[in-house]
Amino acid sequence: MIVRTVTVVGGNLFALAAAELGDALQWVNLAQENALSDPFLTGTAVIRIPSPNKAFADGIGAQ
Repeated sequence: MIVRTVTVVGGNLFALAAAELGDALQWVNLAQENALSDPFLTGTAVIRIPSPNKAFADGIGAQ
């Protein structure tokens, strides 16, 4: 479920997950929601912020 979107200029999914979802390990959740394979962002990007997902609590996600 998408809660909201944010526009970012550069940065990384680790910091964004920590700021928006309260857990840097949720970066995998952000990556999958936004079809990204690189956690480092360049340029301007609109990122969909989903609800936190317990499956990503270890930073890896479901195998």
